[in-house]
Amino acid sequence: MTSPDPAQCVLLADIGGTNARFALADTGADHPFLAESTREYRVAEFPSLADTARHYLEQTGAKVRNGVFAVAGRVDGDEARITNHPWVIQVPRLRSMLGLEGVRLINDFTAQALAVSLLTPADVAQVGSARWMPFDLARKSTYAVIGPGTGLGAGGLLVRDGKRIALDAEGGHVSFPPGNPEEIEILQRLSRQFGRVSNERLICGPGLVNIHRALSEMAGQDPGPLQPADVTARAAEGDALCLHTLDVFFAVFGAIAGDLVLTLGAWDGVFLCGGLVPRLLPQLQRSGFRQRFENKGRFSPTMGTIPVLANLHPQSGLLGAAAAAAEAFGNVGGTLPTPAHA
Repeated sequence: MTSPDPAQCVLLADIGGTNARFALADTGADHPFLAESTREYRVAEFPSLADTARHYLEQTGAKVRNGVFAVAGRVDGDEARITNHPWVIQVPRLRSMLGLEGVRLINDFTAQALAVSLLTPADVAQVGSARWMPFDLARKSTYAVIGPGTGLGAGGLLVRDGKRIALDAEGGHVSFPPGNPEEIEILQRLSRQFGRVSNERLICGPGLVNIHRALSEMAGQDPGPLQPADVTARAAEGDALCLHTLDVFFAVFGAIAGDLVLTLGAWDGVFLCGGLVPRLLPQLQRSGFRQRFENKGRFSPTMGTIPVLANLHPQSGLLGAAAAAAEAFGNVGGTLPTPAHA
């Protein structure tokens, strides 16, 4: 792999609770994300983000001066804590350990939101009949972004006066609102275990296990220890309880995605991202997601017109980080790339 001039080469990272993904951006290019430079590592195998980044740079031989790090946790100034992993990330330490001149630390869903503006029709799959009008920087618009992986992220993207504005948020930690008697009982059971129950307790990989355990208890069964992959694998084999777990998962996912649209006024669409969405896309499209998404009382007719897009780009977090790199370290201040048309 040939890396660009170090003056224009930016280290990118997308850090979740399970995996750390790295790549390079060329801020001098029309489309800065260098997909062929992508590498992925398990966060549990490294003591810190800086150690993982150094390993990546040694593996690839890349020379960089600046970095953009998208992390699954709240960014507070020059520090962030990964919500579902013990890493604490500090900008001065990253700069010192990696020899970087500039570091930009952003929330992972800030990156996902920025990526929305670079997605092409080939990168998305429609959920429901409402059609998406591809991104246009000249049009005032508001989008919601939500996605389950190790946790649940949520955010938004505003387009105003030709500028992209990503909204930093922690919507995955909003309290879970049950929508029917079964979900009320699931909430009661999870409340006994966790106290307060957020949306993330249900809508993420471990959330599949939480839902399955609650449904098993309601049926008088002991499910034993399970991993999220066990639930989806057994569902694929026709296990009735696991299939019902997915039904509940997607119904709740649809309800809270609809709530996010109403909260942000995201009338231009909602993008579903995160590691689970591509893997469970057929089940998502057959599920009750869309019905619960639209079932918003007097706003139901409006919700029926809102496009829902499953983001299938294999590295959308890094794509968004590349957009942030072009904005922070590019030669043209404040200018982000525009999407390549499929």
